[in-house]
Amino acid sequence: MEDEAAALREMQAKVEKEMGAVQDPANAAASLANREEVDSRSVYVGNVDYACTPEEVQQHFQPCGTVNRVTILTDKFSQPKGFAYVEFVEVEAVQEALQLNESELHGRQLKVLPKRTNVPGMKQFRGGRFNPYMGFRPRRPYAAPYFYPPYGYGKAPRFRRPTRYMPYY
Repeated sequence: MEDEAAALREMQAKVEKEMGAVQDPANAAASLANREEVDSRSVYVGNVDYACTPEEVQQHFQPCGTVNRVTILTDKFSQPKGFAYVEFVEVEAVQEALQLNESELHGRQLKVLPKRTNVPGMKQFRGGRFNPYMGFRPRRPYAAPYFYPPYGYGKAPRFRRPTRYMPYY
């Protein structure tokens, strides 16, 4: 019985290793360091024309240095989002590429900035936007009153503030 369990654990570890599901902390730290190193060699290019191809962007940034990769991001319908990332082979090329800020490609003025490293968990809280049709709702489901009202439980107060008409509430 124990032999079968050991064989199952070994097979499971082998499958997870092939799938890349398990990451040991040392490998994750090396991956983060590698990502930061790649981001230091990359630039963000904004306001890219939708008809622009990666080859045209590469030709535009070729005088700065050797271009390793050009990534034009697309939406779920495979339409370009209007910005790209250019990765260079050497770090010095980034400073040359920043000189191409406000240059033109396909009649559009490009915005060139150094690429930021994505920090996981940076955008966890998204505050709710004000909606005039929802009325005021506190974030907590129930806020205990500081004092107990004189009219008691289940009885309406003598004076209520007029509320906004909300037909679907």
